[in-house]
Amino acid sequence: MGMMRKVWPLTVILLFVFLASSSAAAKKIGILGFSAQPRYLEAIRGIMDELNEAGLGKPQAEFMIENAKANKAVAAELVKKFAAENLDLIFTIGTHSTLAALQEIKDVPIVFAQVYDPVAAGIAKDWQSSGNNTTGATTKIPLSKLIDSLKLFKPVKSLAVLYTPGEKNSEAQLRDLQALQTQYGISVIPVPLCKPTEVQQLLPIVLRTADALYITGSNLVDSQISTIVSTATRAGTPTISHLQDLVEKGVLLGVGPDSYQEGRLAGEKALRILKGEKPAAVPIETPGQVMVMINMKTVQAGGFQIPPEFMKTVTKKIQ
Repeated sequence: MGMMRKVWPLTVILLFVFLASSSAAAKKIGILGFSAQPRYLEAIRGIMDELNEAGLGKPQAEFMIENAKANKAVAAELVKKFAAENLDLIFTIGTHSTLAALQEIKDVPIVFAQVYDPVAAGIAKDWQSSGNNTTGATTKIPLSKLIDSLKLFKPVKSLAVLYTPGEKNSEAQLRDLQALQTQYGISVIPVPLCKPTEVQQLLPIVLRTADALYITGSNLVDSQISTIVSTATRAGTPTISHLQDLVEKGVLLGVGPDSYQEGRLAGEKALRILKGEKPAAVPIETPGQVMVMINMKTVQAGGFQIPPEFMKTVTKKIQ
């Protein structure tokens, strides 16, 4: 007679299944934002929504969310804190936080968002494969789309670019625009800004020669956006950016991706990694849809005339 097999009660079997599934889902995830800029917060909201819909929100996952308050030293300290936590995956929002994380952490997947050009910034080897433990979603679009839109709004021969030397995103945007000068017959005027006081000193001079201002994603430029917009608007000079939240803060025109959708794209990539793919095998991408935005309050404040052909292309009006 063969050995009798032990029959487990149904309640015990269900308990084993529950414990096994809970253990599999109990991921530890870090989110490091470089600052509290609205576009960063929108990207985080997109990430969380994507994870929640995939069944990886709280309490199925444990989240450590930190903000470096636009301070590189604080970002470096927070990265060390993350490194000690044995996390399964880290989201980094912004170029500075991504570079800080990559420098310290080599054995945990890092998924970034709100990075303009990860290759130019030294984060990734190329767009198809980072060659390391990173991948992510970016704000980079062909800036030819932005110039096409600007020229549809107003004939432009000179474009001043407000940027901060040393900020890799800001410098990359300047280079991309300079590369288009011959094709579009425009003169790109670099306006380096290193201190807030330089905005009020240089802007009146710049506005005498520039047909339009391009606003990069520099932290310093962002902190002075109200002064920049009000001064340019009083002069009747259009302002334009590829960043959605800067248009919401008053920049006249915007051509770029939706920050929330960029966060969702980063969330999608993280889910692939948590299912077993290597970060270097997951391509870096920009969200597919490019928005054309216009701030109607700035239109009114500056008395700008909107050409009907331009208005047909607008996908988002900010009232």
